Amino acid sequence: MYKKLIKPIFFLFPPEKVHAWVMGTMNGLMYLPGIKTLVQKLFQVKHPVLERELFGLQFPNPVGMAAGFDKEGKYYNTLSAMGFGFVEIGTFTPKGQPGNPKPRLFRLPEDEALINRMGFNNSGALRAVERLKKHHPQCIIGGNIGKNTATPNVDATQDYHIAFETLFPYVDYFVINVSCPNITDMRELQDKKALLNILETVTTLNRQKEKPKTVLLKISPDLNQQQIDDTLAIVEKTGIDGIIATNTTVGRKNLTTPEKRLREAGTGGLSGSPIRKRATEVIRYIAQKTHGKLPVIGVGGIMTPDDAIEKLEAGADLIQVYTGFVYEGPFIAKKINKALVKRHKDK
Repeated sequence: MYKKLIKPIFFLFPPEKVHAWVMGTMNGLMYLPGIKTLVQKLFQVKHPVLERELFGLQFPNPVGMAAGFDKEGKYYNTLSAMGFGFVEIGTFTPKGQPGNPKPRLFRLPEDEALINRMGFNNSGALRAVERLKKHHPQCIIGGNIGKNTATPNVDATQDYHIAFETLFPYVDYFVINVSCPNITDMRELQDKKALLNILETVTTLNRQKEKPKTVLLKISPDLNQQQIDDTLAIVEKTGIDGIIATNTTVGRKNLTTPEKRLREAGTGGLSGSPIRKRATEVIRYIAQKTHGKLPVIGVGGIMTPDDAIEKLEAGADLIQVYTGFVYEGPFIAKKINKALVKRHKDK
């Protein structure tokens, strides 16, 4: 029903407006008597085989919502009711910022993909804390943090410091985002010296806490093998807890979307089906290189249960979706979890 009736209607309207309207409506409905319980019964799949223990956290299932979907930290409890085992909110910056000019989110239906150049639009880490305090999370929450667009790269470490300290009491794990292609010169922070400085700063702060939090690094699918090796060396040196592979890509190869519409969409990060294969390759390489000892959250092009299983078999411990939610509909977490239970029973 979603793909044949609802999605075609949604796709008539600008994607950013549809996203805000749909999730805002779902949030509002959750306050009506009995709706939350009904949603949980319709969407959630509970089975011991789905449960995961990772980073000292108990995940009810391995399917999470990737950062960027709940940029402001408004929808996490609704997404939990809809069957997601964890939700990553943000990216949050120390100061609020409007992001890039609109339009900045584009659909590529022929490729089951999105291009976004949102630019870390968010109201700031302090505002996120207000929401987290007001609406206590009912699921595991990840805090994705980055630098303000106006902050020069030479001062980026301070932004990560501030965002980390601000969010620390209110999230279960952190993700250091240095790989977003939508902030000017941000991906330069993936270079060895800059990345080492940021990660050492955050991990030093973390170790000073009475109860340190899990710290993960989100990497780009556009890194070559040497760059991945360099990153893994830094991960080992700083002692961070794991990798999220991968972010969006700046590449535009092998797309069926007409060139004219690609030019109209312009720059930004590409997500969805076109990056599935590359994201899986990166996950598999990291798992093999580290002998499966470094935890990996796999994300990128997960549109179907088979795509999710592919990521898990490649070495991912958990997975995240985003674009798959847009194209496959709100039951995507349920479909994946049901497939995982069936796969276990069929063995």
